[in-house]
Amino acid sequence: MTLLGPTAQLRRAVVLLSGGLDSSTVLAMAVARGFECYALSVHYGQRHSAELAAARQIAHALGAREHRVMGVDLAGIGGSALTDAGIAVPEIPTSGIPITYVPARNTLMLSLALGWAEVVGATDIFVGVNAVDYSGYPDCRPEFIEAFERLARLATKAGVEGARFEIHAPLIAMSKADIIRAGTELGVDFSMTVSCYQAGPDRTACGKCDSCRLRAAGFAAAGIPDPTRYR
Repeated sequence: MTLLGPTAQLRRAVVLLSGGLDSSTVLAMAVARGFECYALSVHYGQRHSAELAAARQIAHALGAREHRVMGVDLAGIGGSALTDAGIAVPEIPTSGIPITYVPARNTLMLSLALGWAEVVGATDIFVGVNAVDYSGYPDCRPEFIEAFERLARLATKAGVEGARFEIHAPLIAMSKADIIRAGTELGVDFSMTVSCYQAGPDRTACGKCDSCRLRAAGFAAAGIPDPTRYR
């Protein structure tokens, strides 16, 4: 795993873009490094689609060459408050891995990114996972990213033929405040982004879920006005 790859010119990269604060900052970082970016969003059965509309807007604003939305039915598996309407999104902090964890989500998203990367001739994949303000999700840890990078080199035609895939996780050791500062410096318009686990169709945020709390605390710590529209 590399935190951020070497300076690149005209190299292609696939960037996972959820439409949230973190992934938007990662796309801005990849563009700033000179990568030609293919932004990928995943409709995985999340209970709201406001973030996907935001992702389309952000991809255009930050200059991605292409933006695609692919689908995976994780709602069919269930087991998460983000995909199962019968499970409430917690509005107070909980211990352990929270019910907002979506089983296998990052594994499947990175797999889709890897497949598209092979097709477009990219060996660089960017993802906005974070191991500091990350709610305890196991698939946001450095160990997971390193393991997937090894898998990418073993499980692909390009890898067998000598390509060295790199999974870039530039935010993995950054606080939310540092991410917000970095995105601001790179010109990310955070008013476009959606982080809330139960955002409304108009992109308004609940202000109570774990993601909203981390986002609000990050803006406060960064000393930057929070542009989020809360209900």
